[in-house]
Formats: sequence, structure tokens, C-alpha cells
Amino acid sequence: MPLRWRIAALVAVAICAVVAAVGLLVHHASRDRELTQARESARTTLDRAAVTYARSGTVQGTGASLDASGLPAGLRDLAARGRQGTEYATDPAGPAMWAARPAGGQVLSVRIDMTTTLRDISALDTSIAWAGALTTAAVLPLGVISAGRMSRRLRSAAGTARRIAGGDLDARIDAAPRPSDEIAEISTAVDTMAAALQQRLRGEQRFTADVAHELRTPLMGLVTAAELLPDGQAAGYVRDRVRVLAALVEDLLEISRLDAGAEEADLSPSHLGPLAEDITARTGLPVQLVVENGEEREDGEEREVWTDPRRLERILTNLIVNAHRHGLAPVTVTVAADGRTVTVRDHGPGYPEGVLRDGPQRFRTGSRERGTGHGLGLTIASGQAQVIGAALEFANAPNGGARAILRLPDAEPPIHG
Repeated sequence: MPLRWRIAALVAVAICAVVAAVGLLVHHASRDRELTQARESARTTLDRAAVTYARSGTVQGTGASLDASGLPAGLRDLAARGRQGTEYATDPAGPAMWAARPAGGQVLSVRIDMTTTLRDISALDTSIAWAGALTTAAVLPLGVISAGRMSRRLRSAAGTARRIAGGDLDARIDAAPRPSDEIAEISTAVDTMAAALQQRLRGEQRFTADVAHELRTPLMGLVTAAELLPDGQAAGYVRDRVRVLAALVEDLLEISRLDAGAEEADLSPSHLGPLAEDITARTGLPVQLVVENGEEREDGEEREVWTDPRRLERILTNLIVNAHRHGLAPVTVTVAADGRTVTVRDHGPGYPEGVLRDGPQRFRTGSRERGTGHGLGLTIASGQAQVIGAALEFANAPNGGARAILRLPDAEPPIHG
């Protein structure tokens, strides 16, 4: 149930509880007061009737009676023992307050009818109930409006937090400061957290970019010097390590460009099956390529996708290299029948839980059984997938092995005119 309706229901319940409590208090107070007044009136009338009976031997005109048939049995027994008292009772004639005492071997009693009094109390209860209903009808809309405003502010804060979690570090709630307002405090805290997170991430991105740029120039000289070394085992090892270091620097530069949003896709129509075949062949790694029967357009031609072939090659190459480096053969690349989905799967231990939960993280390779590395390949693949508008998902196959699923977007070809 949404918060606004919970608050509205709470307001309604609170009003009803207050009205019920006030109604019960007023009802019992009014009833007790009326019973006390009726009891005092019955005693006074009984005392006067007793004086009249003692003087004249009759009770006519006093409002009392001797041995009344409707007298409650408890009062009759009390008078028989020579005592007097009062009792509230309901008889066929209605509710009444009785008073009785012994008088010359008989029972002298007075009956005060309370039908009208109790009817007035019932009318008072009805009035209180109507007042509660009207109060609820008047206050509840105000509670709904107030709860709605609170709900909208909370939803706005939650939406901004989700945008920040999705990578939009410029998103802010920008709530107006309000004293003693918890929602405003939460909004300010979220904005402060987002600003601090943005500053920290940008600092890390600048550091990565600066390090990569600073290393690139001396590294190029190192590559040239390594190529001039005389052939031999040591020279070959140096060249190999220099090539690895050069590839690492290029990866860092690419990540810095992706972080800065400087990459733009150059889309063109392509058939995914032949494109995937060329890409897998250029990797130079053993790959099993499976191209399922593709969908056809109304004119009978195979369905095309609009993508950036260079960036698609970068994505698939990184996924294939990662599968060979951290998984086990055979590595399979499957182009689905829809013509826009590619799956890269190995038969190793699968992706670690951190990759499945949080996605690829730079300089984090996950579990030990996945091997060693810098953790940049999957990070670059994810970044390039975002550039071309594709979705890259990481999962583990039910019967073992890591599985990366790349879904290219549905897109209409551009209109030229």
C-alpha cells in the first residue's frame, strides 16, 4: 500500500479512535450524572412520602405507592429487612429508578421514569457519532493531501537516488531547506552524498587518465628500444612484457574516454552473422561459432542490425579473450535467431558472485579460480556496449561455465532525404 494511503488510513483510524473515546467518556459521564440525579430525586420523593404516610396513613399525591407490583425483588427484600435503598431497573414500562423503604408492614416505593432521559443520552451519542464522521470527512482530505505531498517528495528523492545509482552523478534533489523537516534532511543528505561520490569518482577518473597519458610517451620509447634489442630469450621476454604494458596503458586510456563520455558510435547496417564470423576469425583463438537461422524481413532478406562494427569487434574480442584467459575450452559464440543477440560462453568455473551482482569492476578479477588479470576487459566491453546502446549481461550457465549475453538494440535505419 502506498505511503499516502497508509497515512490517510492512520489519520482516519486516529480520528475514529478519538471520537470513540470521547463518545464513551461523554456517554458514561452523562449516564452516571442522570442516574445520580434520578437516585437523589427518588430518595427525596420517598422521604416526603414517608412523612405524609406517617401523618395521614395515605400516600396519595406524593408520587409514591404501597406494595407496587413492579418493585424490583431486591428492593422488596431490602424493605422486608427494615432497610431502604434505590435500584435502577427496566420493566415493561421502561427504564426507571426505584426507591423503597418499609412503612407499617408494607413497602413504600417511588418510581422515577427515565425513558426520556436515556433517549436524550442516546441522541447525544448519535450527535457525537455524526460530529466524528463530519470531522473525519473534513480532516481526512487534508491528511491525504499532506500525505500525498510527503509521498511525492519521497518518491522524488528515491528516483534521484536510483538515477545516481545508475550512473547519473549530476542528479540532485535540490530540496528547499525546511527547519525540522526530516524529508528535507534526507534530501540534503542524498545530495551531499552524490556530490561527494561524484567528486571522488571524477578524481579517480582524472588520476587514471593522467597516469595513462603520462605513461604513454615513455612507453612508446620503451617499445621502440625493446624492438632494437638483439634476438634472444631475454629480449623476447622483454618485448612480451612491454607489449602487455602497452596494451594495459591503451586499455586505461580507453576507459578514461568511456568515463568522460567522449566516445560516440558510428552506426551502420550490418548482418550480425557474417560480422561475428569475421570478428571471431580475427581473434586468432579457437572459437566454435554457431549462427542460428536468422529472421527475415518481408522482402526475404536477412534482418540487419544498426551498430558500430569496430566497437562490436572490441566487445566480442574482449569477451572471447576473457573466456579463454579465465575459463575453459570450448569457447562458443552463438548468434541467436533474432539476429541481434550474441552469446559468448566458456566451460570454466563461471563468473564470480561479485561480477554477477555488481558487474565488472576494473582491477578486480573476482575469484582465484578465474585466473589472473587486470579486470579491464569486461569493464571496457560493458562501456562500449553502452556506447552502441546494447545491453551486456553476465550469467553462469546451469550446467557450468560463464555466459556473456550481448543484446543489440532494436533500431530503425536513419531516414535520408
